[in-house]
Amino acid sequence: MRAVEFQAYGGPEVLRIVQASTPEPGPGQVTVEAVWAGVNFADVKARAEGYRVASLPYRPGLEVSGRIRAVGEGVAGVRAGQEVAALVDGGGYAEVVLAEAARVFPLPDGLDLRTAATLPTVLPTAHALVHEVGRLRAGESVLVHGAAGGIGTAVGQLARAAGAGAVYGVASSDAKADYALKHGYDEVFRPGTFETDVRRATGGRGVDLVLDPVGGETLRRGLEALAVFGRLVSFGNAGGAEPWRAGQGELYARGRSVGGFSVLALAQSAPDALRALTERALRTVRDGTVALPVTAEFPLSDAAGAHQLIGGRTSMGKLLLRIAD
Repeated sequence: MRAVEFQAYGGPEVLRIVQASTPEPGPGQVTVEAVWAGVNFADVKARAEGYRVASLPYRPGLEVSGRIRAVGEGVAGVRAGQEVAALVDGGGYAEVVLAEAARVFPLPDGLDLRTAATLPTVLPTAHALVHEVGRLRAGESVLVHGAAGGIGTAVGQLARAAGAGAVYGVASSDAKADYALKHGYDEVFRPGTFETDVRRATGGRGVDLVLDPVGGETLRRGLEALAVFGRLVSFGNAGGAEPWRAGQGELYARGRSVGGFSVLALAQSAPDALRALTERALRTVRDGTVALPVTAEFPLSDAAGAHQLIGGRTSMGKLLLRIAD
């Protein structure tokens, strides 16, 4: 089978098509004949700096959609030929993908494979940020960094559906701001001035919830943009800063709180909770609450092109690899 791997860290050019042996499922596993694979910033970080890479060569890809090829011992609830989406630890850029059965999700009626490939990482994350961790209540305000990205696109719609009083975004360009405004956002600010803009927009009060995938100084500034009793949820460190700490000085005086979320960490520590979360999240697509546009797709043979686009911080919505050229 064909797959995309890299044997050294570097730019998109290190991604190579290789011929690899087709995996077979072990106990508790399935193999998926992939039709689509999602492209995520985590894949770019893996290629560029070894994020979550145990050893080289490494095959990126955290989410796929396709059809079950084979089922391992002890697996129930899925069958060969069934259309599914899957969250994997890596290896998604391939014609056949090995997945833990606990992270394989049969598609609801009416959900096509192309749409399904956009969902395993983005939608559970967005749902958790708004509901399970962020605990957004009707009438509250929320500020979302990366508003034009895949997660930001879903969060804007989910927050609006949850009855948010105001949904503010942060985006780095006019084009991204215009995109976000079409997906649930009331106003979009620039990264350099967002805390000042929040104070202006809220009459000095601040927002009730900040969702931050950037980390570092952006997170510190986000804490200052919170209202009394506000919450901040960290869900990444895209800025590459040293791990942050928040303590009494930042939190006590105004009753602020900080939470965190990673869909990949949840998959490792609490797979049953991940399944329940994903099933709740999928219902929001089925009932029309969330639509996650695919803004670009690339053949498997041009995975480097996909990485060039998403790594250049100019992409919006969701990027996919088409496995069959």
